[in-house]
Amino acid sequence: MQKIMVGFILMICMSCENKQSEKHATKSVRLVTLDPGHFHAALVQKSMYESVDSIVHVYAPSCPDVQLHLDRIIAYNTRKENPTHWKEAVYEGDDFFEEMLAEKKGNVVVLAGNNRKKTDYIYKSLNAGFNVLADKPMTITSDGFQILEKAFEVARKNNLVLYDIMTERFEITSILQREFSMLPEVFGEMEKGTADNPAVIKKGIHYFYKYVSGNVLKRPPWFMDIAQEGNGIVDVTTHLVDLVQWECFPEQIIDYKKDIEVLKAKRWTTDMTLHEFNSIAGLKNFPDYLKSIVKNDSILGVYCNGEINYRIKGVHAKVSVEWNYKTSVGGDTHYSIMRGTKANLIVRQGAEENFQPTLYIEPTHVYPSYETLLQKELKKVQDKYPGIELKKMNKQWMVIIPDKYKEGHEAHFARVTENFLEYLQKKNMPAWEVPNILAKYYTTTKALELATKK
Repeated sequence: MQKIMVGFILMICMSCENKQSEKHATKSVRLVTLDPGHFHAALVQKSMYESVDSIVHVYAPSCPDVQLHLDRIIAYNTRKENPTHWKEAVYEGDDFFEEMLAEKKGNVVVLAGNNRKKTDYIYKSLNAGFNVLADKPMTITSDGFQILEKAFEVARKNNLVLYDIMTERFEITSILQREFSMLPEVFGEMEKGTADNPAVIKKGIHYFYKYVSGNVLKRPPWFMDIAQEGNGIVDVTTHLVDLVQWECFPEQIIDYKKDIEVLKAKRWTTDMTLHEFNSIAGLKNFPDYLKSIVKNDSILGVYCNGEINYRIKGVHAKVSVEWNYKTSVGGDTHYSIMRGTKANLIVRQGAEENFQPTLYIEPTHVYPSYETLLQKELKKVQDKYPGIELKKMNKQWMVIIPDKYKEGHEAHFARVTENFLEYLQKKNMPAWEVPNILAKYYTTTKALELATKK
């Protein structure tokens, strides 16, 4: 075992030590980062927060993931614009989890890493009195889902907050798609759809090789292992299922036992050469735990793609996620359609949109008074989001969004964390959040059951 204080992150004048000690004493939130194997753990700390102590305790096994995490924090601390001033106290050792529970150096555990043990970490951390902010997915199996249900019960009994990081709720086109869907004069009512023609479709396309915070993302080799990262159908698909619930049924409680019916699900692989694997994982050979999915001694087949067809509160929905290795243009993309009786609300992010998510309003029937009604109802959206405009394009309208609303994916982590901190301090988490989190993970884990049976 090894305990280290990372000195070169300590960017505070020693003469100010007493003042800093007084300042730390006023901070009500003290973060503990547990086994930060995913870059999302660092993104939580890309910003500073008024109520959060700058000293963060990190507990992890001795592995390269720890240094990658610390390097990202150093980059935030040393950037020219709005640098952070985090100070990381690191404990490395095989008993890192037990040490975290015993020392209890903080009151909030941040979890973003290997998903195989994540649900167990959540449950035991709550039992030890920690609040938990967890990256998705909170669970990757049906057995894990049952533990997650118990974890939320522990949180309720002990007045603790358990929350997952749903960044896509802060993407402006998703926000506006939701806003326009709540205008009956514009959208009408949500269609019910059918299994062959769902009323809501969400599709995400992702890439293994990409840039994060300006650098090529180094992925841990276990990221390609479905036993540790999870199948794609229970991983990134979590965001899409969450958006279906959040947009189609705003502020409504969803009971997975009566409101969710998973109809069909499938999964498939993305193939990766050894050279490609080396480029993102930094290993010259496939580790032993991946060799069972290696074809012809050189091609890795990763079950990172998935599709779920399901019914939610009587509405047919389809979500799907695809992973490619690398793109020559653009980056991760999102497609979404919500079908209403008066209009479809469509988010596209293709070449025509310069790979920027763009929202369109497409009336199902064109009649003279619709444009007048649309412009009138637009004012309700503008009251919340000043500067939003519409541009007519043949038989549809493009929603023109000012740049001030277009935050990047990395900035959304601060938004989620701010929400979590408010729930933690004011105990005002909406009543629908917990049941809807459970509905989300029931949907993904049930879908995996169906997909793997085939």
